[in-house]
Amino acid sequence: MNSPRDLERLARNVNPGGWAIENQRPIATLLGSCVAVCLWDPQLRIGGLNHFMLPKFEKTANKDLDVLLCGNFCMEALLNGMLARGAQKKRLQGKAFGGGNVVSSLTGVSIGQRNAEFAREWLAREGVPLLASDLMGPWSRKVLLDPQTGDAFCKRGHTNQSIAEAEKAYASTLLVAPKKADIELF
Repeated sequence: MNSPRDLERLARNVNPGGWAIENQRPIATLLGSCVAVCLWDPQLRIGGLNHFMLPKFEKTANKDLDVLLCGNFCMEALLNGMLARGAQKKRLQGKAFGGGNVVSSLTGVSIGQRNAEFAREWLAREGVPLLASDLMGPWSRKVLLDPQTGDAFCKRGHTNQSIAEAEKAYASTLLVAPKKADIELF
């Protein structure tokens, strides 16, 4: 078995709004108030990990928002990707991480708390057992999934000002519609 440090060197990184499914290569992500959910099929020995920033896409939200940044779309993408690779829903196991109180408030309620609650509710609704979690608190997290074993490693970090500022800056771009470009299609 490789150490978490060895796995991290080989890992495929997942950014916000992203997801990945692997059967050999480890998958990793870095979280603040975002949440990552790991799904694993022990029979096929494949695992997937996603990374979402907001719990749900609201119709009143910015129409230019990438829907995969929202848990309700990102979770469906991960589940459908796992099923397409031969996983069976009845065998899936879940693990969830993140939801830190990094950005004090985008909407008056802790976005990390809303993300964590959404992840738990989604897994319960879909009948996927949540075997392990590290949710909430004041920490950032580095998460690493080994798809061969289903092991997930979580390293807590101190939330420093640069992580909080990066999340706030990124979140603010989601709330502002992009400028229209003067492009003529022919």
